[in-house]
Formats: sequence, C-alpha cells, structure tokens
Amino acid sequence: MATFAGLVPLDATNAGHMTTSPHATSPSTTSNSASAPPHLAIVLFSLAMGGFAIGTTEFASMSLLPFFAADLHIDEPTAGHAISAYALGVVLGAPLIAVLGARFARRTQLLVLMAVFALGNALTALAPGFGAMVAARFLSGLPHGAYFGIAALVAASLVPQHRRSQAIGQVMLGLTVATIIGVPLANLIGQAVGWRASFGLVSVLALLTMLLCALFAPRDQAGRSDLLRELGALRSGRVWITLAIGAIGFGGMFAVYTYLATTLIEVTKVGTEVIPFFLAIFGIGATLGNLFVPRFADRALMPTAGIILLFAAVALLAFPLAAGNPWLLAIDIFAIGASVALGAILQTRLMDVAGDAQALAAALNHSAFNTANALGPFLGGLAIRQGLGWTSTGPVGAGLAVLGFLIWIVAYRDSGSAPVEHAAGSDAAPRQDAPLRRAPPLAPNSRSRSKDPVA
Repeated sequence: MATFAGLVPLDATNAGHMTTSPHATSPSTTSNSASAPPHLAIVLFSLAMGGFAIGTTEFASMSLLPFFAADLHIDEPTAGHAISAYALGVVLGAPLIAVLGARFARRTQLLVLMAVFALGNALTALAPGFGAMVAARFLSGLPHGAYFGIAALVAASLVPQHRRSQAIGQVMLGLTVATIIGVPLANLIGQAVGWRASFGLVSVLALLTMLLCALFAPRDQAGRSDLLRELGALRSGRVWITLAIGAIGFGGMFAVYTYLATTLIEVTKVGTEVIPFFLAIFGIGATLGNLFVPRFADRALMPTAGIILLFAAVALLAFPLAAGNPWLLAIDIFAIGASVALGAILQTRLMDVAGDAQALAAALNHSAFNTANALGPFLGGLAIRQGLGWTSTGPVGAGLAVLGFLIWIVAYRDSGSAPVEHAAGSDAAPRQDAPLRRAPPLAPNSRSRSKDPVA
C-alpha cells in the first residue's frame, strides 16, 4: 500500500456525492449515514488491480505468441492476428461501452467490465482453435479502454482537484507494474505449464478485481447522461487534439518496445535469458514515471505533457547510439519507459475539455493509445523492411514524438487563449482558471450533497 500513500485519505469531503461504504443500501445514501469509508489507498489498489490484469494479458500475449502459434499449428505472423484482434476490441469497445454505459452507476460498470474481461480470457484459455482464440481476444479487448476510463473518473472524483493526475497515475500503476511482475510471471507459467494457463491466470486476476471493487469501490448514483450528451464530446476540437497527441506522440514508445527483443539479440548481442531484465527495466521506468511525473502535472498540466514528449523524443533518438552497449541501452530503455506517464496526464486533460461526456472522453484516451500501439510498430516495421536496421525504430519513434509535440503546441496555445470548458455535474473539478458556472438544481434525494450525480 505504500505506493498509494501520497494521496489524502478518502473522506466525505473528497468523495463528494459518492458514498464509499460497501453497506450502503441505496444510491441516495448520504455520507452522513454511511459507515466509515475505506482508506483511499484501498480504493486505488482495487482499481489498479484491474489495470494489472489488463496489462498482464496485453503485454504477455506478445511474449506467448511463439507458444500458442506452435500449439495451434500456425505461423507466427498469422498468430499475430490474435494480438491485433485484442487491439481492435479496445479501439471499438472503449467508445461504444462508454456511450452505452453512461446511464449506469460507475461501480456497476466496473463490475460488469471485469466480468466480461474474465470471460474473454477464460475463453482464450479454452479456445479449441485459432479462430475461436481470435474471437476470444477480441472479446477480451472490449472492456479494456472503458475500464481504465471509468476507473480514472472514479479515482479523480475521490481527491481534491489539484491531485487528480496523481490519483489517475496511481490507478495506471497497475498497468505498468504488470510489465515488471505480471508479464514475466505469465511467460514463466506459459513455458512451464502451457500458454493456456497464463490466460487462465489473467481470468483469475479479473475475478479478484471484481471482488475488490464490489467491496471497496464507492457506491454512486446511476448517471444522468444520454447518448447525445456523450457524443457531444466528438464536436469538441480540444478533445480531438488531445486524443491526437496520444495517438501519434505515444506511438514512438511502441515502435521501439515492439522490436526491443529482436534488437537485443541482433544488435546488442545478448542472450535470450537477459531479455526479461530489459523488459523489467522498461517496466520500472514506466512505474516510476506514473508515480512521480503526475505530481508535476497537477501543478502545470499541459507544460508537463510537452516536456514528456520532448524527453521521449530525445530518449528515442538516442536508442541507436545506446543499442550497442547493454548498460547504456538499459538507461535509455528506462527513460523511454518513464514517458508512459503521458497517459495519465492526457487523461486529466480530457476531463477538463470533455464537458458532459466524461466517460466517453476518458475511454477514447485508451482507444488513442491503442491507435499508437498500431501506428508505431507499423512505421517501425516499414523502416526495418527498407533495410534501415533494427535500431531505426528509435528515429522513427522520435519523429512520432516530435509530431505529437507539434500537436501539443496547438493544444497549448488553444488552452491559453480560452478557458477550458467543464460541465457542471461531472466529477472532474474545473481547473482554477476556468470560469465558474451556476450549478443546476440538485436532485430531490441529493439535497445534502455537494455535487450532482455522476454523469
């Protein structure tokens, strides 16, 4: 729990309209009548456990590809379609589920999303053939973006406005810690027992997340949003610009990470037994980045995002220079991993610009990152096929980071020329420089609350 100790304890003031007692009998129960809420760290840990399960299945499936390809009697390029099916599920599922689930309580959504995720991974483990596996991976990907989006909104609603980025970053720690612990463990199980057992492990982690969220996730009211209100976010140029920063700027990291193992073997000339060490170094960088960088973002959100993009561009540009030396490469991989903190920062930015469509915008953030997950490896692969070498992924990634920075300049100038919009009634508090609006009348059963029900 020490990881989550940096934030204030959860209490009625921070939770606003959301009661945290697992014994609350109805959405209208007020904080005065609720039993003592769990500490904020427990809530964030419960949400991060879901991220750990998602991160394990997303990254471990890449390392398990040779095993299930051989078992299902297909070549590895064909087996890669299972990974693409998962990414497609994320891209399509995130906005679709966010819109359809906008009228449901967030706690309910978290439980349902983890149930679908557990089912998808269980079906993957039991798949009789490759076609069934592809379908199961697509199903597994559907809850990915929506879960992170809802979890981020829940985390942000439980802390003061100036600590939202930290709360979101600590939820995302589950994803980054998975690259240190979950992925190597799943790979080890896959080698010792079989790849099916690894996906079975992920299904168990998803069920554990359901239990934790059922016990500790705040009980909130059903949302009052609707389809048109959620889709209204798509009319905002600021939403699209923020998504473009992630979809392009984040692609640089994926360009290098996808081909890292082969680069280590072909260029750095290390043995295969050393590869997990470098993957863990990347994960440690990502974890520490998500832990510390959001502290600066809570003071200066957009400037921090710009600095991370430039930092990533430099680290990616140095990749070919460091690839020949394992120690220098370890330092560079750590730095590239730290740039993962951009995700939590852009998530907070979307809360500021999305108006009433908080759930849709938060989910679209993960659709954008999975777009980056497709774009970076595609462009890196083109450079490799053109004979530019395995380390050419570094300059390709640096170019994407620079393009992301150029888009950031547009977003930063826009945020400085006009106040950021914020919808009254959403959990993400308006930024301090935004004009205050008169809140709409409270619902009859919410007179004692300080905020409207969740949108």
